[in-house]
Amino acid sequence: MNLPNKLSLFRVVLVPIIAILYLFCDLGMAFQVNVQDAMVTVQWSDIVVLILFAIASFTDFLDGNIARKRNLVTSFGKFVDPIADKLLVNTMLILFAVGNRVPIIAVIIMIWRDTIVDGLRMSASAKGKVVAAGMPGKIKTVLQMFAIIFVMLYDLPFAYLGIPMDQIFIWGATIASVYSGIVYFMKLKDVVMETM
Repeated sequence: MNLPNKLSLFRVVLVPIIAILYLFCDLGMAFQVNVQDAMVTVQWSDIVVLILFAIASFTDFLDGNIARKRNLVTSFGKFVDPIADKLLVNTMLILFAVGNRVPIIAVIIMIWRDTIVDGLRMSASAKGKVVAAGMPGKIKTVLQMFAIIFVMLYDLPFAYLGIPMDQIFIWGATIASVYSGIVYFMKLKDVVMETM
């Protein structure tokens, strides 16, 4: 197994660790900040989860670059890389939605899109066609990752300015998600529609 694929699998392994830490580990208060007359308490567990999420996100950037530069692009890599991304990002978004930190409708739309795209990819794969993640999908993933980082940071430092940057990124990611889903459908509609 090559290095990019190992990095993708490492990202998959980090997902349950992040979820367990987020849900069940109370490591105590790290610090408090006063934002617009409200005290925001940041827990050590939030900081640890944020660091692990940042590491996982960096492996996403790293595995793709290494695969392209060293000519290590494989069908397995094209398959596992987007799955690792979706597991990581969707798990975080679901955790945030449960805690009312992001709008549930945005999370539902993004998960619907991922489910439809996965179905399209499986149909295409059955016909011997492997479709790598395109630029709209990558933009969607980057927006989601920034949204997650700002949610974890309680929108700091933008909270001091009254700018809901976390929500801006969430809705930007939702729009990019819908658009990239349409792009995937247009690429693969012939494969899917031929059996109708």
